[in-house]
Amino acid sequence: MAAPIKAPPSDTFDQSTLEKAAKIPVLSENGESVTFGSLFENQKTIVVFIRHFFCGVCKMYVEELAKVPKSALDAAGTRIVVIGCGEPSLIKMYKEETKFPYEIYAEPTRALHKTLGLMQNMAGPTGDEPRRRYAKNVFTTSVVAAWYTLKNIGLFSKAGNITQNGGEFILGPGLHVTYGRRMRNSQDHVDVPELMQEAGVAYPAEGEASTSN
Repeated sequence: MAAPIKAPPSDTFDQSTLEKAAKIPVLSENGESVTFGSLFENQKTIVVFIRHFFCGVCKMYVEELAKVPKSALDAAGTRIVVIGCGEPSLIKMYKEETKFPYEIYAEPTRALHKTLGLMQNMAGPTGDEPRRRYAKNVFTTSVVAAWYTLKNIGLFSKAGNITQNGGEFILGPGLHVTYGRRMRNSQDHVDVPELMQEAGVAYPAEGEASTSN
């Protein structure tokens, strides 16, 4: 039996910030505009802000998110939504590359990111910061990131601001936040098992079985 997961503490987000953020539009893969608040208006929703669409490290994170079974999400009355800061025209390709079966949106103006206080830097973790499970091998993550960028270099201008970091939120139903954390550096997504624990979604810890949707 794996040891209980200790999730990091949530950052603070005041109600007025969430109300302002809820009114900002995001774009679907078809270019349809919906408000950010509509994504969690009626259901508890895990919202993951990735970096730019060609960030190879974020790609590995989304690939792990894709392995969270829909049955586990349904049992917890929860869904997962990913938001990137690039152009919506890249969403279809990104879903195919990551095999992510859930919803992805784009917010290229980054007004939403700024309202929520998401940080900007290109730094990696320092010596006193924990290395995340999804990015624990520096060499491998660097190679993956470089390969993914070069593979799509012709579309790089549409990928989004490369300095923008993301974060993870558990929102809804309505204007209610139960968890939120801003990335401190470019490899600082909260590990998937910890995030699922915060959301009450059954998901195996490292060393336990199940990778199917």
